[in-house]
Amino acid sequence: MLKKTLLIISRIIVSFLLASVLAVAIYSVINPPLTPVMIANSVSAIFSDKNIIPEKQWTAYEDISANFFHAVLAAEDARFMRHQGFDWKAIEHARRYNERHAGKRKHGASTVTMQTAKNTFLLHHRNYIRKGLEAWFTVLMEALWEKRRILEVYANVIEFGDGLYGVEAASRKYFKKSAKKLSRRQASLLAAVLPNPHRWSPAKPSKYILRRAATIRARMNSVPIPK
Repeated sequence: MLKKTLLIISRIIVSFLLASVLAVAIYSVINPPLTPVMIANSVSAIFSDKNIIPEKQWTAYEDISANFFHAVLAAEDARFMRHQGFDWKAIEHARRYNERHAGKRKHGASTVTMQTAKNTFLLHHRNYIRKGLEAWFTVLMEALWEKRRILEVYANVIEFGDGLYGVEAASRKYFKKSAKKLSRRQASLLAAVLPNPHRWSPAKPSKYILRRAATIRARMNSVPIPK
């Protein structure tokens, strides 16, 4: 009985590994039509009082302002072009900070690749299984995708509010323009709200968001992006 159970478990694991490699390989050339987060949020909205109509519009890397990519990396992952999915310096810094400030809000060290893995393939549950899967997909993406593709997918699946996905939809909603025409200030405001887009709005920024956006703009020129 035990041997049969172990055989079934091993087959499930192997099947998942093969399926995940295939999914990442497919998404290297085909744009994800939906993500688990989009589906879960849409289902949740049906059973709530919210009347949310999902807004998203896939936009190619070259049709998104470079200001947005500079701003996102300045805010979220300045060493994106140098690491292979995991920023070990940031991870160590976060570990030390959290040890010194036990009981307070913890600092994370998720790279843009890790965030893209989470937003594209997984739900946002906070547990060790999800973190393990996020790490696995991060490894696959760095192996099978170019840095440019990672940023392109990130920019199109990131959530900017209830039912609002991708920089194109966010740019049109908040600034009434295409993502290709985003100014440095507008891009920095979008990047500034990403830690909690349900709480903050780039169109009506709080003093905190304005300060954060100014800091992001000061760093943007020093952060390289893929050509």
